[in-house]
Amino acid sequence: MAFKFAVFAAIVAVANAVAIGYPAAHLGYPAVGVAKVGVAAPVVAKAVVADYDANPQYSYSYHIADALTGDNKEQQESRSGDVVTGSYSLVEPDGTRRVVEYTADPVNGFNAVVHREPLAVKAVAPVAKIAAPLAYPAAHLGYPAYGKAILG
Repeated sequence: MAFKFAVFAAIVAVANAVAIGYPAAHLGYPAVGVAKVGVAAPVVAKAVVADYDANPQYSYSYHIADALTGDNKEQQESRSGDVVTGSYSLVEPDGTRRVVEYTADPVNGFNAVVHREPLAVKAVAPVAKIAAPLAYPAAHLGYPAYGKAILG
């Protein structure tokens, strides 16, 4: 949203500059009869990157095992310079575990190898039992009460 606003503001600024009569030679129009009154030179911002790391390194991992929902997944990744290696795994709905091992580097690009492993016990997520709300007639609101609640 902020990017769209910035683009819109830039378009409005250029349109106002052309309408006021600033030279528009960069648009292919000759600057005829234009008086320059205290127009400041444009400021060019230079990106300053003070914290540049020529050899970035990191390593992280996580594991989720939620017994309530049956969600079971993990990931680990490490980087040394321009080489990234890692893997992640998750339990598929059919009960197998998908394991993806990947590497990325400037020479070979991104490469992934996918394995499927059967689990000893098929993971089945428990079904949460939630009581349905009772249906009340809506006649007090001026609407007829359609349908019935099925409890069971």
